Amino acid sequence: MKDLAGTTDDERFFLHSGRRWRRTDPSLPDDVRARLMSHLGRGRSGVRTSAKGDDGAALPRARRTVQLAKEGLGERGTPWWEQSQAERTARWTAALEELDALHPKRPDSAIRKRPGDA
Repeated sequence: MKDLAGTTDDERFFLHSGRRWRRTDPSLPDDVRARLMSHLGRGRSGVRTSAKGDDGAALPRARRTVQLAKEGLGERGTPWWEQSQAERTARWTAALEELDALHPKRPDSAIRKRPGDA
């Protein structure tokens, strides 16, 4: 069977391994997209590691992180092409606010340095 990755009727979806996936909202500013992708990566990593561990609260939190990031990116929830620009902006703003509350940034002084780091 021919691999159809990347081909669809429109720009709203892409195909991967024969499955159709919703594309990220193209109106996202680059900095917003980067922050949401960072949260998505952190959430996916958390799902993998917490599934192996004993922390019962970690897995639901990691899954919530993935869900919020995907909603912010426009990949889940109301399709981005059905929303006005104001609704799209509200969607990613709300997702980032909740994600930032779930995962507050640590001040530089709280980040442990390795021996030899300046």
